[in-house]
Amino acid sequence: MTVLKISIRAGERIFVNGAVLRADRKVTLEFLNTVTFLLEQHVLAPDETTTPLRQLYFMIQSAIIDPKCAGPALEMARSSVVLLRSTFLNANILGDLEVVEDNLKRGRHFDCLRIIRRLFATEDAIISGARPINTDPIMSQAEEAMLAP
Repeated sequence: MTVLKISIRAGERIFVNGAVLRADRKVTLEFLNTVTFLLEQHVLAPDETTTPLRQLYFMIQSAIIDPKCAGPALEMARSSVVLLRSTFLNANILGDLEVVEDNLKRGRHFDCLRIIRRLFATEDAIISGARPINTDPIMSQAEEAMLAP
């Protein structure tokens, strides 16, 4: 049996299989079976979903936090990934979206969140017109044009 240990600080919330728990003191939880959870520090508020990747993250997050809405939220996420893959030009984002799409099919939702969260800085750089972080040295002409002053 695999045991998963998670430390929670006083006042921190954790979302476990649709339930919201708050620790009144520092505590370590041991999960003895398969569980779907999300730590409060990884939760985006609705007003933080200001970019396409943050919106995708929120869709998947919603499925984890509220299993009752998982079906529609995940269907929307799958459709969103298809649209995003036809919109982005950045090779790193496109490659990671392909992995997200595969993980969605396999039910590995937390892995999707981890991958998408890692892309936030690159997306922010593209939107702000700065040179994207951790990108391939060869950019498409469209991306170069977006970054030109």
